[in-house]
Amino acid sequence: MPKELRATAAWRISIWTTLAFALGTAVAFSIVYFLVAQGLRERSDTWLTGEAETLAQVSADTPSDHLYKRIVREVAELATQEVPDERNARGERLNSVFFLATDPNNSESPLWVGPSSEDAFVTAIRRSKLVPGAPKSIAVDGLRETFRVVVKAQNGRTVYLGLSDRGATRMLHRLAGRFLMVWGGMFVLGFLISYWSARRTLLRVERITETVARIGTEDLEERLPEPVNSDEISRLAKTFNRMLDRLQSSVNQLRTVTGAVAHDLKSPVTLIRGTLESALCDEGNEKWRDSVGEAIEGLDRLSQLLNTTLDLAEAEAGALHLDRRPVDFSDVVRQLVDIYQPAMAERQHELTANLEEHVVVDADVTLLNRAVSNLLENELTHLPAGCRVEIRLHSRQGSAEMVIQDNGPGFPPDIVSGAFKRFVKGEHSPGHGLGLAFVDAVAQGHGGVARISGHAGSGAVITLSLPVHVLQAVAT
Repeated sequence: MPKELRATAAWRISIWTTLAFALGTAVAFSIVYFLVAQGLRERSDTWLTGEAETLAQVSADTPSDHLYKRIVREVAELATQEVPDERNARGERLNSVFFLATDPNNSESPLWVGPSSEDAFVTAIRRSKLVPGAPKSIAVDGLRETFRVVVKAQNGRTVYLGLSDRGATRMLHRLAGRFLMVWGGMFVLGFLISYWSARRTLLRVERITETVARIGTEDLEERLPEPVNSDEISRLAKTFNRMLDRLQSSVNQLRTVTGAVAHDLKSPVTLIRGTLESALCDEGNEKWRDSVGEAIEGLDRLSQLLNTTLDLAEAEAGALHLDRRPVDFSDVVRQLVDIYQPAMAERQHELTANLEEHVVVDADVTLLNRAVSNLLENELTHLPAGCRVEIRLHSRQGSAEMVIQDNGPGFPPDIVSGAFKRFVKGEHSPGHGLGLAFVDAVAQGHGGVARISGHAGSGAVITLSLPVHVLQAVAT
C-alpha cells in the first residue's frame, strides 16, 4: 500500500470504519453460528431421546426367546436408516448410529447394532457416567468424532443409542467456511465503499483548503464555492465566506485608518521640516543653525518611527502590503554591507560577509532592505567598540538563511524571549524597541521566521529565514 495513501484522512476513516463493521459482522455471525450449533444439538438430542424410548419399549415388550435379538435388531436397523447416509472420500458408508441392549438376566452377549467392533464403544460407555434419559457426548478410542449417547432402562433391560457428531460438525465447518468467504467479501467491499465515500467527501474539504491557501492579505476577494445542498461542509464554506467578508471589511478599515493617520501626521511633520530647512538656509540666522539641524534630525527620527509603527500595526493585523517579486537576496545583503562598512570601521568593528551567490527570494525589496538595515543598525548601535560581526547567507532545504553573529555582550537574559515584541529593549538602549519587531513582522509577512540564539556575554546570533523563490546559477 503506498505511503501517500496511508497518510490520507480518507484511508484512516475508511480503515477504522471497515474494522468496526468487520468486528460487528464477526460478532453477528458468531452468534448465528452458536445458535445453529445449539439448534443442531437440540435436534439430535430430541431424535435420540425419542428413538431410545421407542427401542427401550420394544426391547422390554419382546419376549426373551430365540426371536428376541432378531426383532430388536430389525427395529434398531430401521432407526439407524432414518439418519442420512454418510460416506467417506472412497464412497464407503459410515456408521453414524449404534445401538446396544443389555439384559443382566440373560447370560448371552449384548445385542449390538453399529460398527463391527463394539468393544471400544462398550469401554467408552462404561467409562462415562451416563444418566438415564440425559444425552451426553462420549469419546471413543480410535475415532476422531464424538458420539451423543442416550441410555434408557425398562423392565430390567438397558438400551444405549448413540449418534455420531460427524454430520453436525461437517455442517458447522461448511457454515464457518462460507461465513469466512462472505465476511472477507464484505470486508473488502465495505472498505472500498467507505474509502470512496470518505474520499469523495474529503475532496470537497481539499478544494476548500486549496482555495483558502490562495487567499492572502493582498487578495481577499476570492470566495469558497457554496454547494446547493446544506450539509456540514456546505455550512463550513458559507461560514468561512462570511468570515472572509468580515476580515476583508476589517482589513479595508485598517488600511483606511492607517492611511489617514499617516497622512494626518506626515503632513504637519513635512511642513515643519520644510520650514526648518528654510530657516537653516537663511544665513542671517547663524546662531539658530545647530538647533534647527537637530530639530530636523528629530523630525526624521519621528517620521521613521511613525512609518515603522504603522507597518507593525498592519503586519500584526495581517494587512502588511507586500510588493513581491524575485529579489537576489545576496545582492541586497552585499550592498548594505558595503554601505555600513565605513560606519563599522569608524567604530573599530570588523565586518565580514560570507554570502552564497544568487540566493533568490520572492520578497518586497523595500521591506527586505529595511529589515536587514535594522539588523545592521542594531549591531552598529549596541556593540562596544572593537567587536567582530560576521554575516552569512546560504540556502538550505527551500529556505534562504541570513545569519548575523557577533562576539559582543549578547542580549540580556530578561529580554531574549520577548526581543521581537514591540517596545522591548535593553535598559541602556537608545532605540524605541521597534527594530527587531519590524524584522520579525517582515519575516512572518513573507512566510519566514526570525530567531535569536546565543548567551549573554558570549555574543548574539540573529537568523532571518525566508522561503527561496528560485535557486539558479548565473553565468559570468
